[in-house]
Amino acid sequence: MWFAGPARLVPEAGRPAALRTGFVLKPGMCVGLYGGSFNPVHEGHAHVAETAMARLGLDQVIWMVSPQNPLKQKRDTAPLTERLAAVREVAKARGMVVSDIETRLGSQYTIDTVRLLKARNPGVNFVWIMGADSLKDFHRWRGWTQIMREVPVAVVSRPWAALKARLSPTARRFAHARHSAREAPILARLPAPAWVYLRGPFNYASSTAIRDRAARARGT
Repeated sequence: MWFAGPARLVPEAGRPAALRTGFVLKPGMCVGLYGGSFNPVHEGHAHVAETAMARLGLDQVIWMVSPQNPLKQKRDTAPLTERLAAVREVAKARGMVVSDIETRLGSQYTIDTVRLLKARNPGVNFVWIMGADSLKDFHRWRGWTQIMREVPVAVVSRPWAALKARLSPTARRFAHARHSAREAPILARLPAPAWVYLRGPFNYASSTAIRDRAARARGT
């Protein structure tokens, strides 16, 4: 979905599949885009989405469940249908939308997905949402500087990642574009690049920890 390599052109938006996004957005809406493998999904993911929803005053948060992380073996990733079903069980708060949009669009990388959604939904104010654990590695995503310049970004604090996130290449490169958390309610309407770091109570759930526990259980 997101990792290193040269930027590529946005997929052809004229294909019929690109028209069937599975959700309807209207001009003037403020919409969070929350992408990931969610392998597996957990309460920490919901904490990030719900924190962003509340602090930014969003109309919707679209959970974009990616078909496959390019840096991981397919055998290590649960089937998309299973992950979508699991995310639907977690993302039940008001305004949460679970989508396989990248599969529908044939888009493998975040930068392409963001550009397609902007092109198809003029007048919608998009914000990219991620946890601080993603910010520390964001410079490895394909087209990471372009993403920062396409949409505002909201980063939600996560355990064990705060210092590395704030000292990350992305945070340093775009230090000039960081806004106070007090400006979070207007972030969606700010011109990119613009980002905020939202601190709050930590949720310690971790996909890696869950997978490790499952692997140990299988080995016993």
